[in-house]
Amino acid sequence: MAQITASEVNKLRKMTGAGMMDCKKALVEAEGDFDKAQQIIREKGMAVANKRSDREASEGVVLAKVDGTKGAIISLNCETDFVAKNEDFVKLAENILDKALENLPADLEGLNNLEIDGVKISDKIIEQTGVIGEKIDLKYFDKIETKQVSAYIHSDKKLATLVGLSKSGIDEQVGKDIAMQVAAMDPVAVNKEQIPQDTIEKELEIGRNQAIAEGKPENLVDKIAQGKLNKFFKESTLLSQAFIKESKISVQQYLQQTDKDLTVSGFKRYSIKQ
Repeated sequence: MAQITASEVNKLRKMTGAGMMDCKKALVEAEGDFDKAQQIIREKGMAVANKRSDREASEGVVLAKVDGTKGAIISLNCETDFVAKNEDFVKLAENILDKALENLPADLEGLNNLEIDGVKISDKIIEQTGVIGEKIDLKYFDKIETKQVSAYIHSDKKLATLVGLSKSGIDEQVGKDIAMQVAAMDPVAVNKEQIPQDTIEKELEIGRNQAIAEGKPENLVDKIAQGKLNKFFKESTLLSQAFIKESKISVQQYLQQTDKDLTVSGFKRYSIKQ
């Protein structure tokens, strides 16, 4: 039987995040071969993942990060809030986010295929499933690449946002303010022009039905519905919303105080609870 040293066990632990005893057992079984030992730990993770595949991973962390003109946002999910606060779990999420920001893959599948320390992210997640003993799911990834990007992460790491601005060299606080606005007010689009026509038709139908239910005259129903739609635009599109730090002005007016041509080119918002 191969003699396994404490330094070898510690090395495997750093590679996989598994416990000391699990690492020692894996190295003994693999006769000191690190690649085989890592595969043994991964297979344990796969067994746990298969066993818990029907579990709901409804907790976790949502993180966002920017680097000048680009930003990335991810959600790494688990089963319990206890694991969501686990240092190793959060570190894994941070490492995945760093890879996402560095590479800006096309989609979630592309992110899963990127490597951390020579191991695919999808395999890293399987490893950690065995280590932690809960279902872990990389549930969400998105990105923004534009003139300037800002991010916001809520204090409980359950909600994060990205906001892209149309110009560079803007005071960072402006971007942070808009990222917080998106987090707090959950707009459906940047402006009304970006709202799909089917959504507009649905809101008009709701408005008409409400007017009829309230007994309004038939000749006023469409006008009332249009008024309700305009209210929807004001409350649900980012640039038209009341600015949370100064409710007497809109988000668009706040941006124009900084630069008359400044606007928002796009945003991303994700919450564990959505």
